[in-house]
Amino acid sequence: MTDLTAERARAWRARLERTVRRVAHTPPLAVEGSLTRMVGLTLEAVGCQASIGDHCELIARDGSRIESEVVGFSGERLFLMPTGEAHGLGPQARVIPRPGAGLIPVGPQLLGRIIDGAAQPLDGLGPLDCEARVRLAGRTINPLSRAPLAEPLDVGIRSINALLTIGRGQRIGLFAGSGVGKSVLLGMMARYTKADVIVVGLIGERGREVKEFVERILGPRDRTRAVVVAAPADSPPLKRLHGAWVATAVAEYFRDQGRSVLLLMDSLTRFAQAQREIGLAIGEAPATKGYPPSVFARLPALVERAGNGPAGGGSITAFYTVLTEGDDQSDPIADAARAILDGHIVLSRRIAETGLYPAIDVSASISRAMHEITSAPHTQQAQLFRRALSTYEQNRDLISLGAYVRGSDPRVDAAITLWPQIQQFLQQDMRQRVDLAASLGALKALTAEPAGPHDSSNAKG
Repeated sequence: MTDLTAERARAWRARLERTVRRVAHTPPLAVEGSLTRMVGLTLEAVGCQASIGDHCELIARDGSRIESEVVGFSGERLFLMPTGEAHGLGPQARVIPRPGAGLIPVGPQLLGRIIDGAAQPLDGLGPLDCEARVRLAGRTINPLSRAPLAEPLDVGIRSINALLTIGRGQRIGLFAGSGVGKSVLLGMMARYTKADVIVVGLIGERGREVKEFVERILGPRDRTRAVVVAAPADSPPLKRLHGAWVATAVAEYFRDQGRSVLLLMDSLTRFAQAQREIGLAIGEAPATKGYPPSVFARLPALVERAGNGPAGGGSITAFYTVLTEGDDQSDPIADAARAILDGHIVLSRRIAETGLYPAIDVSASISRAMHEITSAPHTQQAQLFRRALSTYEQNRDLISLGAYVRGSDPRVDAAITLWPQIQQFLQQDMRQRVDLAASLGALKALTAEPAGPHDSSNAKG
């Protein structure tokens, strides 16, 4: 009888401990508030308490629930931004805080799936069966614990491999105007880059490009190792903002699993524009070209999440497209991105109009990590190539007009002789992959080729 009593006492004690733990982890009751004002995209609520980044549900008159996020406050008023359509909301609509929001599901089940800015599936393949959850805002990595850039990454594009060599874990900006082959270049990187996982963030772009990118550019083979996050241009600004965060959080998850991740985000400019819409809507003062200061704080916060993890772990090599309005390289977002990224690749409209693709302006592009991950002969060959290209470009008008006299300058003579080979080197078909070894071999052959006799037919250009 004594043993039975002791066993019952232990059982009751265990049940009591479990109940205490459940009570300790039970969130407090959410105090409902009410909607008092809506101007533009901004909702104002009173009577409830929530912190920046918390989610709230608004109950419309027809009973539908509209999700929103706290983006600011003033006194007792909360400023909310809906993540979807706000139709049906009226004065005094119920506002219910949702504790524990800001987490997204992650796992290997995401591979091959297409999700939106709220991490909900768009592909009709059923719910995401992911057990793990991570914070949308990510976590900060001690900069001293990050592994240095030490290994070149083969992206399958000859001009980038040879002249703008990318390191695994590097963050690169792809600066381009509209219609110069930006999407095609991203697609080539997605297909040809040696990476375990590809995460594509289509932020603020045309909706039709989502299906086109998945079916025509990625294809069924590469889709199995890719996660596509789509927040098209018609999405609310908060959803576009979240789309970039979701793509980065998914890439972080796979990096923490020791994977080599390629993150392609199109575009960083649309991310900045979404933050501008939110900032101006809640009363933030505009600064440079209408962009409030919060935009320039959000950009490094997003970009710094990519890169290498601790030594021996995974990596995120990120390419962010930056739209240059009217091909203006001094756009404030372009300037800010150039300062915080590890290099930039510029696509030129002038080169694209000649039919040479990818239309990379090598002279205006740079990889800041190239000298750390390449050999001395490779670096020297790239410098010789750039020197010949720059010499020809500086004298292009004289050469085209026939005003240049052969023998006036040996450097110009050599550049004229090499020009056909330079054009051939920079040109690559979108269905052709050129690995790193072949790229370096072609660069070595071109820079080692002695200047031959002048060919007047090749001097035009």
